[in-house]
Amino acid sequence: MKLKKTSAVLAGLASVTLLAACSKQNDSQNKTKQVLNWTESTAIATQDPSLATDTTSFNTLLNTQEGLYRLDKKQNPKPALAVKTKISQGGKVYDFTLRKNAKWSNGQPVTAKDFVYAHRRTVNPKTKASMAFYLYQIKNAKEINLGQKAVNTLGVKAISKYHLQITLTRPVSYFKRLLAFPLFFPQNKQAVAKYGDKYGTQAKYLVFNGPYRLTKWTGSNKKWTLVKNKTYWDQKKVHLTKINELVTESTTTSYNLYQAKETDETLLTGSQVKANQQNAAYHQRKASALSRLELNQNKVKAFTNLKIRRAISLAINRNSLTNNILQDGSTPAKGFVPSGMGYNPKTKQAFQDEAYDKSAVSYNLKKAKQLWQEGLKEEGISSLTVTLSASDTDSAKKVAAFLQSSLAKLPGLNVEVQTIPYTQLITKQGKKDYEMTLKNWQAILADPINFLDIFEKDSSYNNSGYNDNEFDRLLDEAENKYGNQPQKRWERLVAAEKVLMATQGTIPLYQVAKPQLLRTSVKNVLYNPTGCPYDFKTASISK
Repeated sequence: MKLKKTSAVLAGLASVTLLAACSKQNDSQNKTKQVLNWTESTAIATQDPSLATDTTSFNTLLNTQEGLYRLDKKQNPKPALAVKTKISQGGKVYDFTLRKNAKWSNGQPVTAKDFVYAHRRTVNPKTKASMAFYLYQIKNAKEINLGQKAVNTLGVKAISKYHLQITLTRPVSYFKRLLAFPLFFPQNKQAVAKYGDKYGTQAKYLVFNGPYRLTKWTGSNKKWTLVKNKTYWDQKKVHLTKINELVTESTTTSYNLYQAKETDETLLTGSQVKANQQNAAYHQRKASALSRLELNQNKVKAFTNLKIRRAISLAINRNSLTNNILQDGSTPAKGFVPSGMGYNPKTKQAFQDEAYDKSAVSYNLKKAKQLWQEGLKEEGISSLTVTLSASDTDSAKKVAAFLQSSLAKLPGLNVEVQTIPYTQLITKQGKKDYEMTLKNWQAILADPINFLDIFEKDSSYNNSGYNDNEFDRLLDEAENKYGNQPQKRWERLVAAEKVLMATQGTIPLYQVAKPQLLRTSVKNVLYNPTGCPYDFKTASISK
């Protein structure tokens, strides 16, 4: 008995000690101002989930909205609004039981109808959602988007208020990961109807169901604030009260602000990387983003000539671009699909290595000049003047200047550079209003299809005029015939990449690196190299 009493006393003392330690930790966190000051390289283009296309817009949506799943620190999908998921019919039917304590910031509950409305709105051709093709795995989505079927035939149903059912055209192994991306989040019908064309254009024309609310965004300004959403169902895990965001196109500006302790984070380029690699705050972020040079065959007839496209690619020294110009850890592209997109199911070889076509991304100025002259002769022209459109960020301007200088070595080619704000650039690109442009593509999931399918004939992102029947056939077989046979699917994806490169459907430049300084006092910012890079839900500031 005495032993039991002694054990009980010791256990009690241990509990008191543990509680005291926890109390001190909580007190420390409570006493520290929970405000994060963050920088962005581009402004928000829109907060309409159906119309968003850029990383900044999607990243804001990730932190102000909530979907069925949310990715954890290992990028695995974890239940968010879905508390239970049942998969049937060989992986084609998903039944979700929704949590009943989720609310919109206008006080309405989040229900299955909000998902039905959102998905129907995105695939409705009247919405003109350029990323609607991501929903094509859903029954009838493609036919609806192409105007061939009615919107109400979409395979998304509200069985009851908190029972959502999604029927796919085929099994999709990565479907849960897609559901963690903002394009698949619910939308509040009342808010969309209330604000009409203004919906998603300013903070005041929005409602939220995620960890934060967006404030101080006027639609065109370069400063905004995320504030803790007190109606969020999981608000106990949200520690930050505010996230102040500032757009700084120049890393020199953001770096100086960081050094002056006015911001908690900054991206780095060139000499800044070298100077900070031993800094405890330094992070060499890997990104599944690839930068490419796009030639608009719809605008410039000469670009329909393969020899001319190949000559332009061969005139670019990608090693010099990454090592001497960018100097930030970016690596020369081995193809359109970057590293980190998967491995051969049998051999475990990385996709970018197996699909590598050296001739499509190598530097050979002598061969470039030969093909260039042959291409000009075939087109019946002796020279060509084109405009290269790029964003006004530091890195984009450096790359544009490098390309201008490199391509000037092709006799008769004159490249004029036009730099404009990023939001204006993506609008021009979407309208096919460019001759030559710099584009970045950021994957939303780690699978080669996430890159390759943008060059399919019917893709809304295929605005350069590229079209190849063999490429389309291979992708169709990979997704619709061999979706449940990983090896055969893989082989067709590899073959499709090789076709894209052999026909120089695009000119890959480099895989993007995002080296960053993040104060050591900032904890639990979840970084995702694919999709939306930063999740602030559980972030906090410590002493």
